[in-house]
Formats: sequence, structure tokens, C-alpha cells
Amino acid sequence: MARKTAPDDLLAPVTLAVGQEDLLLDRAVREVVTAARAADADTDVRELAADALQPGTLAEVTSPSLFAERKVLVVRGAQDLSADAVKDVKAYLAAPVEEVVLVLLHAGGAKGKALLDAARKAGAREVACPKMTKPADRLAFVRQEFRTLGRSATPEAAQALVDALGGDLRELASACAQLTADVDGTIDVGVVARYYTGRAEATGFEVADLAVTGRAAEALERLRWAISVGQPLPGITFALASGVRAIGKLAAAPRGANPGQLARDLGMPPWKIDRVRQQMRGWSPDGVSVALRAVAEADAAVKGGGADPAYALEKAVVAIARAARTRS
Repeated sequence: MARKTAPDDLLAPVTLAVGQEDLLLDRAVREVVTAARAADADTDVRELAADALQPGTLAEVTSPSLFAERKVLVVRGAQDLSADAVKDVKAYLAAPVEEVVLVLLHAGGAKGKALLDAARKAGAREVACPKMTKPADRLAFVRQEFRTLGRSATPEAAQALVDALGGDLRELASACAQLTADVDGTIDVGVVARYYTGRAEATGFEVADLAVTGRAAEALERLRWAISVGQPLPGITFALASGVRAIGKLAAAPRGANPGQLARDLGMPPWKIDRVRQQMRGWSPDGVSVALRAVAEADAAVKGGGADPAYALEKAVVAIARAARTRS
């Protein structure tokens, strides 16, 4: 393996899947196994945890068999391999066995970095499997899922699905597949609402949408429900901050600019520009400042700076709702 392997070469001698997103790691494995079995239906697939790969094990499981069938060897948690096992893998990387595909699943980061560097230097095919912690990443994931499934979904529908289901990629992928199978034509926000009604009401973005339009009582109700069903508190503060910042950005934008230009300048899709325009009625510059301070205080409380993070979020929601009515 002297040179970099093409990303689309699923039967490359070594595939390195890097990250901590379980769904993406499993998909990386499944793609390789599917390609191997398409080439040889009798492909032997073996999975080993890091602690099962003892010195000499790799040579044993990759040695040619009597029938010379293709093999796929999957090593999970490669960052946890022992020093002796790492030596064996490094030696293998220098001379991979023909008809064997080695798949290394590595969490990334500092632990086990020597193996990560060695695999990259050897030219392994690499697949990124990062943990998707940001709402924007999950939104991009949903859009790509629909594209991969050959279906069209409106931006509002994709956002509504993320708002409804939160950060579980498996659940998001399952929802995309279900909607694709059940619904004809373009998937819109109404379809998402019919399938997942009630669930979007327990997310930070639903709380934020209500708060920035001054509906304090409804926002508090949604907030308490979100907390009761286990929505992560940092995600709620993120949603509140995003809602207030979007209003601040749009309020500071030149008047008369068209949605397309504003979308490029502010980094928002055009549909969101229209939504924020409706939400910003009643807001003043001072109101935006007050709301951002309230969110910052709640964020500090959620991250360990306060004795009662839930109460801090309630205070922030009330402050944002009041700030939304500062313009007479």
C-alpha cells in the first residue's frame, strides 16, 4: 500500500473508518461487506473487538485458506489495541494479504494516534464518521439521506424532522426511509407533522420559536415537557441562542435586500429568512441584547455554573419572550 487508495474503492486492502458516530461506522462496514460479497458470495466476514486481537491473531485470521475465499476482517475500537497488537497491524499494513479487506474502526483523537497515522501513511481508504453534535450537521445529514434515497424533501420538512427527532442519527435515518416508502411526491413539512406530531413540541427549537415570538406561557410549557422527556439542556440553550442571533443578524441587515442575497450574506437558507422576518416583529436592538445576555447566563448555568439549570432556562425563556415585545 504505497499510495492513497481512492475513496470509492470499497475493496481496498485497508479501510479506515474514523469517528464516534455508530450509525456511520456501521454503514462503513456494511458498504465494504456488501461490495465484497458482490464480488464473492462466499466472502468470510469476521469482527473482532480490540481486546480479542492478541499478538499473532491478525496473522492467523488473515492467512490464506485452503479454498482461497475472500475475507473481510473488521476490528472495532482500534484505538484500544495493545502495543503488541498495534505492531502486528503496522506490519500488516506494509504487506496486506491479497483477497483480504481489513476494516479498522478508530474513534479518532489522541488515543491510538500512532496506528491512525500509520494507516494513513500506508494509504488506507478513509471514511469520516464524526459525531454529529451540531443541529446544522444533522440537518445536512437528513438532506443527504433523502438525496441518497432518491427523494425530494423541502428545507422546511428536513428542519421539522430534525426538530422532531433530535440527535439520534439512526432514528433520523429510519424516519427518512419510512417517509420515502410511505409518501409519494415531495415530502413537505405537513407530511412530517402528520407522522411525528407531538414530538417536535419537545425540542429546543420549538421552545425557541415560541419564545422569540413572545409566547412565554406556551414556551415554558414546551420547555418543561422537553426537559421531562430528556432533551439535552445544552441543545435547548443552543436553540434559544440560534433563534435570538438570527433575529439580531436580520435586524442589522440592509433593508430592501432580497432573500437570496440575505441568505448568502447571513448564512441562512431563504425559507429561514422569511420565517425570521415574521418572528422579529416587536424586537428592538436593546431587546436582542437583553435576550442574548439571558441566554448566556442560562448557558453558564447549564454547563455547571448554576445550582438549578432548568430554572435558569425558564428565566431565559421568560426574558426572551419579554424582549420580543420591547418595540411598542
